[in-house]
Amino acid sequence: MSAEHHNESVFQIPLTEATLLDHAHHLPHPTVDVPDHAHYTIGSVILAIGVTGMAGNFLVIYAFSRSRSLRSPANMFIINLALTDLLMCVTQSPVFFISSINRRWIFGERACELYAFCGALFGICSMITLTIIAVDRYFVITRPLTSIGVLSRKRALLVLVAAWIYSLGWSLPPFFGWSAYVPEGLLTSCSWDYMTFTPSVRAYTMLLFIFVFFLPLFIIIFCYIFIFRAIRATNQAVSKISGGGRDSLRSFQRLQNEWKMAKIALIIILLYVFSWSPYSAVALTAFAGYADMLTPYMNSVPAVIAKASAIHNPIIYAITHPKYRLTLVRYVPCLGMLLCVRPGELRSTSSSFISTRRSTVTSQTSDLSFKKSRLSSASDSESGLTDTEADLSSSSSRAASRQVSHDLRDTELGFKPTSSIKMRSRDSGIFERSTDFTDGHVTRSSIVRIPSIVVTTETSPFLPVEQNSSRTRPKAPYNNAGAGPSS
Repeated sequence: MSAEHHNESVFQIPLTEATLLDHAHHLPHPTVDVPDHAHYTIGSVILAIGVTGMAGNFLVIYAFSRSRSLRSPANMFIINLALTDLLMCVTQSPVFFISSINRRWIFGERACELYAFCGALFGICSMITLTIIAVDRYFVITRPLTSIGVLSRKRALLVLVAAWIYSLGWSLPPFFGWSAYVPEGLLTSCSWDYMTFTPSVRAYTMLLFIFVFFLPLFIIIFCYIFIFRAIRATNQAVSKISGGGRDSLRSFQRLQNEWKMAKIALIIILLYVFSWSPYSAVALTAFAGYADMLTPYMNSVPAVIAKASAIHNPIIYAITHPKYRLTLVRYVPCLGMLLCVRPGELRSTSSSFISTRRSTVTSQTSDLSFKKSRLSSASDSESGLTDTEADLSSSSSRAASRQVSHDLRDTELGFKPTSSIKMRSRDSGIFERSTDFTDGHVTRSSIVRIPSIVVTTETSPFLPVEQNSSRTRPKAPYNNAGAGPSS
């Protein structure tokens, strides 16, 4: 009997997963005794997941990178999550599909290790990124004042670099003898060796689950418990206020916007956890010493479900994030019908969509000749994902963006123009800038960047006004004292 015939006969009988892995270490192209249509079905599902995940996550990265209103420091975490999901689809789905069509792993041992390493790296980084998003939502909603200006783009980038280093730290050990990357399931894909019942493998599996799955999951649960409590307390406080001031209502509206984004993040996190839970259950079953109970199907199906987590992010954002949909339709018009965005809706929301992060006020005065002064103020949200403002009315959705109030008073001729501009935060009152246009001199004091700003422009009561100017109100009669316009 030839060696090839012997290898085929070994795998033409039903085997447990543990026995299969033992043979897989010694055979270049091991197979498992399952119907061909099982391989083809799993391969087709993986191909659909890969195509959907690659297209969807690419669009998420494109939309959040292209739109200025979506390029906030907190949204860098969303971009990183989409990047990890995109890389997961690119590195896993094509290889898994080709192996399924051939009904065996055909790429060799080194490729198996690289394939499993990429799956571990991008999967771990996705989980850590979801944890970072939950922590960010926690600080923005439960501690809004202390979180103002804390998260800059540089700090967000440093956090993401730390997340990738952490993920690498847990993905590299199998290359150095601590556990191993081996074929799994129907032997058409690879993962870390959680089936071998040895102290080294069991130690790696235990620590991996503690620091990559259970600890991040505990942090996420902790954050959202306090987020729920903060939202409930705020709702109760607002309901007890009769009338309520503008500042209170604006703060409440801002908190509501933050909560809408937190709910989107929560949905993504729950779907991710549910996707990886079956795979975790299989690995923990083997860790407990019951690997002989597992069949190839019981390993392959959870692995496919886990890889499907890469498509949740773009689907959830396409359904629940209005600004994301509008951005995609703006730059990729052919997606309008797929995302159910009507042209009228795009036009009606374009004003608030463009100006959510930017407010510009222009004042023009003249002393016989036209003198123009322009004040432009723009702010990027440093506090988090307040991106659902666009689906609210323009008068109530600007709580997290800079708001401008312009007061121009007509004055008497013959005096030099003086303009005093003060900017203050609705939250902290620490933002102030003064500008003096007298004799063409401009002075500025230090400016502290904050996410919510009110700009008030006042002109001197002794400001000359050109009567023909179309940008000022008609001149009203003055009293003898010249104190100002009469009402």
